[in-house]
Amino acid sequence: MLPDIDSLALFVRAAELRSLTKAADASHIGLAAASRRMALLEHSFRTTLFERSPRGVELTPAGASLLPHARALLVEINQMQADMRDHAAGSKGALRVLANTSVITEALPDDLASFAQANPDVRLIVSERWSEEIVRALLAAEGDIGIVVEGVATDGLDTWPYRTDRLAAVLRSDHPLALASARETHPALAFEQVLDDDLIALESNSSMMRLLAQQAVIAEKTLQLRVQVRSFEAVCRMVQAGLGTGLLPFHAALALGTAMGLVVRPLVDDWAERRMLICVKQHRPTNTSLSLLIRHLSQASERAS
Repeated sequence: MLPDIDSLALFVRAAELRSLTKAADASHIGLAAASRRMALLEHSFRTTLFERSPRGVELTPAGASLLPHARALLVEINQMQADMRDHAAGSKGALRVLANTSVITEALPDDLASFAQANPDVRLIVSERWSEEIVRALLAAEGDIGIVVEGVATDGLDTWPYRTDRLAAVLRSDHPLALASARETHPALAFEQVLDDDLIALESNSSMMRLLAQQAVIAEKTLQLRVQVRSFEAVCRMVQAGLGTGLLPFHAALALGTAMGLVVRPLVDDWAERRMLICVKQHRPTNTSLSLLIRHLSQASERAS
């Protein structure tokens, strides 16, 4: 017998709250009814899911194994309900778009806006994630389409070229490298010119940081990382405060840094130009809306080339 969805939802709440009483309250049912649901769930799986004590409940190994499956199933059920609501309202459904920060701060919003204008009956749900997280989410069917940096492993995905960006140094206006080229418009720098600076960059699990670390090794230098943060804006704030030189994609840095009085210098190195890829899961079910979006983003990329 398959477990019912309400019981799985109650199980997830109890696991997260570590209390069946609190989970029952959150589910708007009585404790006796909640206890019976959990007993039936354990009976259907023929194993104990919780260890009960006066302090609450703790997952057994079987419960810990069930929890990610139950969460994923509830997410899929929620997405199914949202899609069916869209169809009932005359919409063609929703597309879950996962994109890295670089494209979200550059070309992607305009490309998605033009797609939405041409296809008003397709709802777009956009989430910002690191490239590696996007690949995992697509393979787990937690997203429909992703934009990632070329270089991450994309096994199991179909890919198409999208846009490119170039890494850049973000400097205070009183930095010697900013003063030396003040008469030029966005003059380029070599990566080695900033390697002796205290550097401000993204967290180590970002694809950009791995690329920078690799290139520093090739240059026989060590990255002098003083600050690592999660957002582009935070990098610029730290540079503005005088903590060091920032490293970010050029267009995003230009949009954020100029408003803060910072100087942005693109890196001239060939490797500093990064290619973005459109990704979808291989052997996916046929989806007309998704095909339209892939074609729209690909054509936008060709026009920008």
